[in-house]
Amino acid sequence: MKLDILSKTGLTLLFIIASSLVIGAQKLKETSALQASGIELGFPYPEIPYYHFKADIELPQSSMMEVEVTVDGKVLRAVDIRRGRADRNHPPQTERSSSGYGLSQDGASYTNFTVVGWVKWQPGQEYDVRVAVRMKKEVQATRNDVIISGSWKVKAPAQAATFNSDWKNYKSVVLSETAGIDRQNEPVEVLLAFYPDEAESIARDVRVVSVDPETHEVKETLSQVYDVQEYLKEDDMGPDKNGNPTRSVPLWLPTVTARVSFLASVPAKTSRVFLIYYNNPKALVEPCYSDLQVQGDAPGLQISNSLYSVSLHNGSGHLDQLALKSRPDVPLFHRMETNGAVHWNPDIYVPPSAWTHSADWKAPKGMHILTGPVVAKTEFWDNLRGVPQVDVSVRYEFYPGVPYFISSTCMRINETVQALALRNAEMVFKRELITHAAWYDALRDTIIVYDVNSVPDLTDLKMEADVPWIVLFNRPNGIAFAGIQLGYDNSGIESAPRTLNPYFYVTTGPWVYWARALAHPFLSANMQQVVPVPKGNIFSEKWAFMIYHIDTESNPFGPVLSWRKQLMQPLRIHLVEEVDDRVSKSLQEVFMDNGKSGWEDRQTKKK
Repeated sequence: MKLDILSKTGLTLLFIIASSLVIGAQKLKETSALQASGIELGFPYPEIPYYHFKADIELPQSSMMEVEVTVDGKVLRAVDIRRGRADRNHPPQTERSSSGYGLSQDGASYTNFTVVGWVKWQPGQEYDVRVAVRMKKEVQATRNDVIISGSWKVKAPAQAATFNSDWKNYKSVVLSETAGIDRQNEPVEVLLAFYPDEAESIARDVRVVSVDPETHEVKETLSQVYDVQEYLKEDDMGPDKNGNPTRSVPLWLPTVTARVSFLASVPAKTSRVFLIYYNNPKALVEPCYSDLQVQGDAPGLQISNSLYSVSLHNGSGHLDQLALKSRPDVPLFHRMETNGAVHWNPDIYVPPSAWTHSADWKAPKGMHILTGPVVAKTEFWDNLRGVPQVDVSVRYEFYPGVPYFISSTCMRINETVQALALRNAEMVFKRELITHAAWYDALRDTIIVYDVNSVPDLTDLKMEADVPWIVLFNRPNGIAFAGIQLGYDNSGIESAPRTLNPYFYVTTGPWVYWARALAHPFLSANMQQVVPVPKGNIFSEKWAFMIYHIDTESNPFGPVLSWRKQLMQPLRIHLVEEVDDRVSKSLQEVFMDNGKSGWEDRQTKKK
């Protein structure tokens, strides 16, 4: 077996898949001289985020090596080798995937190291553990190698509060907080892959638990499974047309993937372990409730949590009205022009066709609705009415217990069009509902506040395209609507994006609205010049929208700044999985052309 070593700041992590050390095949002499200390069956923590076996090993002299760990006669498919100072409070900095097994080499020398293996131990049970080390003078195994081993009986902690053993498997997720904010019930989404025989009831048997770093107790947290997709086709391992073997291992295995969302609490500047249990065919559907509620018929849904309520337009599914639960008497809406929705675009104006917005859909041809206790999603997509050359999508994501929801839009140009206006991210309100607009001005490094009633109609209040946030509010009643820009991107396939003087702006009329001008001759000095929008251009946006009660006397924009900091620095996700027994010990790549891979006759020097 060839192994690889990755080193950084004194920490060495070696990911070894069991090879039986080629011990039996070469009949090498074995001695029971392995010295070990600190032998234990341990609980998950951020550095080793799974139930594990761990031992500190001391070799009689420095040597290159290979390691094998056996628990109750079963060889562990993967073990970690670590040396140097451990960092228990963060996920491991280096790792090696199982797909590198057949190629990797380890030319490092070891004297003292720690061996760690994934073991699903049960409280109070005793296990027979054997560790064997093949000591080598060369990277490649030879008959002159020496094998030393040690065997121990190790008892698992008796009073451990582990999860129900009816769930046969789990995956580990380490969440790390980096912004210095205590996160309470923050929504987290991970995409996971499963084998089909493990996922027969994946939509109902997933359970997510947090692990207390001090007491090791596990506590179930609210979770939701959705977007389950199956790829069950098997690789054809049959011979080629000449009867020759095509390959020794499959290129892929049938796979089921699913998204799992859950609510996570992580103290500031720490990491926490969450275990996602699955594979219990007898698991019953677990009733899960939260303050997130969805009612009505799509596309005109009503979505609410404990802080706000939102209504979507009956025709287009766009944001139509929203209100604070604490002030239902003062909702925010538009209903002054054409479709009357609050959220209007993406949009484009390609004369002589009518100016068309995504909110002008009577019923979008594409529609997907997801409901649940952790996340509710609405997704609508279609080409713009009257302009089939342009496809757009509008998506919303709602969560329990938070004052915001997420909006994502995307616009794709299928054929080049000549436009007088190309815009995105437009939010429109009835003029009488809004008295002031505020935003952070990057040029002046200050917050700008405008009384929108003191400016003439059709006055544009301009700002930078990457404006971090905007607030429209009503000073007398204190109702405010905020947009926090999480990201936007302009890209192209056949040609680079062609934007003309892109900027963001607020304007007034019978309404007050903000919008992004991507190419907007209609508002320029020469308002009848057209700009081509090339085929293959893609324009996307992601915003967090929130309604809140503004305190104009103390810190009117404090909630927006606070939530922006949290949303722009979400919890970091580190997924750790057990190596399944069905995983091959090598993986073949398929290249487009014949040639060297770079691994032929590779040798590493002793380090």
